[in-house]
Amino acid sequence: MTDIGGRPIDVSAWIGGYPFRHVPHPDPDVLVRVLAREGFAGAWVGHLPGAFHRDPVPSNRALLALLAPFRTVLHPTPIVRPDWPRWERMLSEAVAEGAPAVRAYPTLWGMGPGHPAMAELAVACGEAGVALHLTVRFEDLRQRHALDAAGDLSAAAVRHLARLPRSCAQLVVAGAGREFIEEVHWGLTAHEQQRVWYDWHWLWGPPEDHFAHLVQTIGAERLAWSSWWPLRLTQQAQALVDLLPTGPVNESPRASFADGRRIAEAARSAAAVARSPG
Repeated sequence: MTDIGGRPIDVSAWIGGYPFRHVPHPDPDVLVRVLAREGFAGAWVGHLPGAFHRDPVPSNRALLALLAPFRTVLHPTPIVRPDWPRWERMLSEAVAEGAPAVRAYPTLWGMGPGHPAMAELAVACGEAGVALHLTVRFEDLRQRHALDAAGDLSAAAVRHLARLPRSCAQLVVAGAGREFIEEVHWGLTAHEQQRVWYDWHWLWGPPEDHFAHLVQTIGAERLAWSSWWPLRLTQQAQALVDLLPTGPVNESPRASFADGRRIAEAARSAAAVARSPG
């Protein structure tokens, strides 16, 4: 695994338990070892239990405390809920902690496509120079618990955020399939496409080869490395790269894939341009 600046930064990892089934070893010290084993330089880390809490503040505090001994490798991505009191303070505290991104779970909060609070959050993230991380789903429908009734994030919701005329936010979409990615990507202008990134952990490899198809069509630069620890097999991302067909189109895609480092730099650069006069 290689990327600009060395080993890639994983954009989709969590610590903590999952309310609908047991997940093994959801601890930060284990994640550090997993990342080293799989060739990652670090990870954007969210607090998995907090995704299902009404109030994200205690979850964010727990996340920062648990990651404190590992901050050179594990980069906190706290939750910001934009319909919650003083959500702006949540965002400013995340920025102060050096978070490269913040996470939002609009389907779990009952926010559909076009919700004004999510639009406000996207604009604020762009101004703050942090990415906005969105999770399509945590589990496949076939294994989902009956109590997990929120549903998947829709492509329309992502397109709406990418199309906001006054936003420069970089959007990271985790857990999307080929149809979702194509629906978003081809529904945006070329400029808007450059602000949306997708991890590929839920894409099919051979024989369907959805991953290879997207590498060839939307480009490797729109696809970001991830581990999806502790919910999925961390080897998935590397396996799909290893299974890419050889040839002129896929001659050297590895250096083109995005990661957390590249996306964080894009978010900071976009904010700086937006703040510059003229």
